[in-house]
Amino acid sequence: MQILLTGSSGWLGRFLAPRLRGAGHQVVGFDWAPGSETHVLGSVADPTDIDRAFGDHSIDLIVHTAALHKPDIARYPSQAFVDVNVSGTLNLLAAAVAHGHDRFIFTSTTSLMVTDAVRREQAGRAVWMDESFGPLGPRNIYGITKLTAEHLCRLYHSEFGLNCVALRTARFFPEEDDTLVDPSGPNLKANEFLNRRLTVEDAADAHLAAITRAPDIGYGAFVISAPTPFLRDDVIALGQDAPSLITRHYPDAAELYARQGWQLPKSIGRVYDSSLAEAKLGFRCATDFGTILQALRTGAPMPFIHDPAYISPILSGARA
Repeated sequence: MQILLTGSSGWLGRFLAPRLRGAGHQVVGFDWAPGSETHVLGSVADPTDIDRAFGDHSIDLIVHTAALHKPDIARYPSQAFVDVNVSGTLNLLAAAVAHGHDRFIFTSTTSLMVTDAVRREQAGRAVWMDESFGPLGPRNIYGITKLTAEHLCRLYHSEFGLNCVALRTARFFPEEDDTLVDPSGPNLKANEFLNRRLTVEDAADAHLAAITRAPDIGYGAFVISAPTPFLRDDVIALGQDAPSLITRHYPDAAELYARQGWQLPKSIGRVYDSSLAEAKLGFRCATDFGTILQALRTGAPMPFIHDPAYISPILSGARA
C-alpha cells in the first residue's frame, strides 16, 4: 500500500517510515517541518494541503501521527491544539472516506487517561490504567483534543464503516522530562519501563500491527506500553513500598541500580496495562524492564534512546 504518514519529520515518524517500507509499503511523508522522511510540506489543519498530497500521490492508507503535544502547551494557544489535533484529524478522516480507504491508524496517547487526581498520586496506591479506566477527564488541552480525535475516529467507523485503530502510546520521547527532575535522564526512563514507557521502535512496530489488524477490529483504542511485571492486586504495595515489590520480581535490581548510582522508584502512582493490545492486536513490546536490567548486567548500551539535546521539529519555526 502507499501510505500517507503524517508527522513524518517527528520523533516517531522518522522511525516508523523505514519500518513501513521494510514491510513492503510505499511511504509519502507529510509534515509542516522538513525532514529526511518528508515528501509533502503541509499542515493537517489545512484541507487544501491534504488535497494536494492526495492529488500528487495515490494514497491507500493514512497513518496519522502528527500532533501538538503536551510540552507545546507552553508555546501554542489552545486554539492551535484544536486546529491541529481535532480539525486536522477530522480533515484526514474525511479524506480517507472520500478516497475509499478501508482503515485509518491514529496515534493517540495515554495522557488522555490522566486526570488531575491521577497526576497528583495522592491516593497511597497505584491506579491501574487499561482501556476500561474511566471516567476519562483529561487535565489539559492536549489530552482533551486527543480524546476528541479518538471520538472522531469512532464516529467515522460508526457512520462510514472506516476501520479505525487508535494507539494510546505511553512515553517514548528522547529528551528530558519537562516537569520531573528527580531522578532525571536515563534513570527516570529506565524506571518508567516498569509502568509507563516504551521504546520508539516498539511504538513504530505497534502501528504495523494496527495496520494488519484494523479490518478485523473495526474500531478500537489500545494502550501501548512496555508489559508491566505487576498485577492489579499490587496497587497498594506499589503506592507504599515499590522497591520491595520490584526486587521480588527482580532480585538483583537494587544492586544493579546501585552500581549505576541510580535509584528505584519509592512509589509508583499509575500502571499502564497493555494486555488488550497483546490479545487483540497481537502486539507486545519487545523491550521491558527486564531488558533494561539485562543491559545493566552485561554492560550493553541501554535499549532506549536518551537525548537531552533533541529538538522537536515544532521548534524550527515552521507552521503547524
